[in-house]
Amino acid sequence: MVLLGDGMADWPLEELEGKTPLEAASTPWMDLLAQRGQLGRTITVPEGMPPDSSIANMSLFGYDPRRFYPGRGPLEAAALGIPMEEGDVAFRCNLVTLSEDGEVLLDYSAGHISSEEARGLFSYLQERLGDRKYEFFSGVGFRGLLVVRRLGAVPETTPPHDIMGQGIRPHLPKGRGAEGILELMEKAKELLKGHPLNRERARRGLNPANGIWPWGGGLKPKLQPFKDRFGLQGAVVAGVDLIRGIGALLGLKVIRVPGATGFIDTDYRAKAEAGLRALEEVDFLYLHVEAPDEASHMGSLEEKIRAIERFDAEVVGRVYKGLEEKGEPFRILVATDHPTPLGLRTHVRGEVPFVLYDSTRTVNSGARGFCEPEAQKGVFLEDATELTLKLLGRA
Repeated sequence: MVLLGDGMADWPLEELEGKTPLEAASTPWMDLLAQRGQLGRTITVPEGMPPDSSIANMSLFGYDPRRFYPGRGPLEAAALGIPMEEGDVAFRCNLVTLSEDGEVLLDYSAGHISSEEARGLFSYLQERLGDRKYEFFSGVGFRGLLVVRRLGAVPETTPPHDIMGQGIRPHLPKGRGAEGILELMEKAKELLKGHPLNRERARRGLNPANGIWPWGGGLKPKLQPFKDRFGLQGAVVAGVDLIRGIGALLGLKVIRVPGATGFIDTDYRAKAEAGLRALEEVDFLYLHVEAPDEASHMGSLEEKIRAIERFDAEVVGRVYKGLEEKGEPFRILVATDHPTPLGLRTHVRGEVPFVLYDSTRTVNSGARGFCEPEAQKGVFLEDATELTLKLLGRA
C-alpha cells in the first residue's frame, strides 16, 4: 500500500531553528518505519513538467506522466463519473474570491466554502450559463469542474493558489479556445456578485465566492488499467476528486469515506479504517491525505505540523498496527508527492523523502527518523515509478 501525505516535504525554517516541518513534527510511526525499512528520496515530477499533484501522484501510481498524463480536469471528471467524448476538454473550476473591482485574486478557495454552499452556486451557474457547449459540475468544497464540449484544444491556464494577492490579467486563460472561457468567466463574475449566498457570506464576514477560475484542463484520457499493467486488484481512499479520478481511470475501486473533506478538517482515522477494510478484498491500496498541502497553501506552520502528526498517528500508525494484527506479510510505502514550502505557499519540483517497509525484511537502517535530512543519507531514485515497481515486487 501507498500512504501519501500530500505536500509534507518542505524547506528548513528559521522559526524551527533550521528544521523542516517534517523534521520538527512528532512522527513516531513514520520514524519506526524509517528505522526498519529502506529510506530514501525520489523525484516524482519529470523535468520540464509542472509540480502538480496529479503529475506527482501519477508517478507514484506507477504511470510515467510523460506518457500518460491527461491534465487534472479529466482526472476529476472521471471521479465524478462525467462522460467525455473526443475533443471535449475538462477543467478544474475553483470558486474564488476576487477583489471588488474583479482585478485581484484574493482567495483561491472562496474562504474554503462548504460543499453544500458550492453545490448551490455551481447549480446556479449551470442553470444560467450551462448549455450544450459549457457544463458546470460541483465537486468537494470549492473544487468544481467545467467541461467544454468539442473544444479540441487545451488553453494555457494558471493554478489559482499560485497567484494569491496578484492581479489576474497576466494569468487569465490564453491560447486557442480561450476566448469563450474568458467570456464565461466575466458572465459568472456578474452573476455571482449579487447572489444571495454571497451577500449572506459577506454579512457573516466570510469571503464571497464571486468568481470562477478554470485551470488544469485536458482532453479525454487513455490509460491502461492497473490490473492489466500490474496484475493486482486495487482500491483508492482519498478526499479529493483528483486522486479518485486517477483511481477510476485505472480501474481501481474508489472508496468514498464520510468525513474525508480534502482539507485540514478531514477524518484521518476514518480513512485508515476504510483502507484496512478494503485490504480484505484487494491486493493494493493507495491512501491519500491532502491536509499537509492545504496547510502549506494557507501558510500555516502550526496547521502543517498538526496535519503531519495526525497523518502519522491516525493513518500510518493505525494502518501499521492493523496489518500487524492480521499477521500476514505486507509492504508499505510512505511518501509525499512534492514539496510545498510554507514560504512559497505553492508546489515546487524537487526531491521528496520516502520509506519502503517490508514486514518480511526488516532492517536496521541507522536512520533517526522520517524527514528530509535523514532521507538524504539513503538511496536516490531519479524516477518515482521505479519506487512503485519496488513496492509491487517488480524491481
